[in-house]
Amino acid sequence: MLSPNVIANLMLESLLLLFAFIAFIIAWQIVLKWDKSATTPLQYSLEKRSYLVATIVEFIFWLKLPLFFYFIYTLDILSNVLPGAMCAAGVTTATAYGIWLFVVKILNLYLFGLWIVLNRIDRSRPDTPWTKQKFLLFLLIFPLFALEVGLEYLHFSGINPHVIVSCCGTLFSAVAHTPVAMAIRLPAALQLSLFYGTFFLVVVAAWKRWSLLTAALNALFLPVAVLSLIAFFSTYIYELPHHHCPFCLLQRDYHYIGYILYAALFLGTFFGIASYVAKRLGYEAWKRWLNWSLIGDTLYLVLVSYYPISFYIKNGVWL
Repeated sequence: MLSPNVIANLMLESLLLLFAFIAFIIAWQIVLKWDKSATTPLQYSLEKRSYLVATIVEFIFWLKLPLFFYFIYTLDILSNVLPGAMCAAGVTTATAYGIWLFVVKILNLYLFGLWIVLNRIDRSRPDTPWTKQKFLLFLLIFPLFALEVGLEYLHFSGINPHVIVSCCGTLFSAVAHTPVAMAIRLPAALQLSLFYGTFFLVVVAAWKRWSLLTAALNALFLPVAVLSLIAFFSTYIYELPHHHCPFCLLQRDYHYIGYILYAALFLGTFFGIASYVAKRLGYEAWKRWLNWSLIGDTLYLVLVSYYPISFYIKNGVWL
C-alpha cells in the first residue's frame, strides 16, 4: 500500500521509535546508576541526560496524540480503494493485526500520558524523588511502543487491495459472533442502565474525592461508553436502526462528531486515572484533575444523549 498517507504514518512512527530507542538506552543507564545523593561527574551527567530523555518522551507523546487521529484518517482514506470497505472498519479488519494494533495504540496513549504526569510531578519537586521510577516506567513502555510500530508495518504491508474485505454493516451487526454483537443484542434498557449507572458512580466517587475508585470507574467507563455508543447511540447519530459503526462517525457526512466524542472520552477517563497517580505522589493538582475528568466525561455523555433525545422530539418515536 504505497499511499502517501500510509508512508507518512510509517515514517513518522519509525522516526518516533528511533527517538524512543535513544531515550531507552539513556533511561537504562539512569535506572542502573542513578544516585541522587552522589556528587560524582557520572551523576551530574545522568541528571543532564534525564532532561534530554524527558524532552524526547514528551515530544513523542504530543506528536502521537494527533498522529493517532491521522492514523484513523488514513484508514478512512484507504477504504476508498479496498473492495468491500465502506469506512475504516473494513481496513482495520483487513488483516489479523488491525484490531490488536488499535488496542496497543490506545494503551500506549494512556501509558505515555501517565508518564508525562509522573514526569511533571517529579520535576515540580526540587529533589526530583521519582526520577528512577519514571525511567523504569519508560523501560516498560518502550517494548509496547516497538510492538505498536511493528504491528503497523505488518498491518499495512499485509493489506491486499485485490481481496474483498468486510464492510462495517457486517462487522457491527447483531448476528456477528463478536463481543460487540453481544452488546448490540442486549436490551436497550440494560445498555443505558450500564452506561448512565457507571457515569453516576464516577460522579459520586469524584465528588467524594475517592481517587482510587474514580480511577477504577473511569477505566470501566471507557469500554462501557464505547460499547454503548456502538450498540445504541450511534444508531441515533446515523438515524438508521441497524447502523452501529464507530468509524463512520469520523466522516464528513456526520460532521466529524466522532473526533469530538472520542477526544472528550479520552480526556475524561485519562484525567480520572491520572488524578489517582497524582494523589499518591502528593501532587495537589489531583483535585483539579478530578474536575477535568468530570468535564470530559460529562461532555461525552451530553453529546451522545443529545441525539436520541432530539430524534424523539422531532419524530415522536424511538428507533
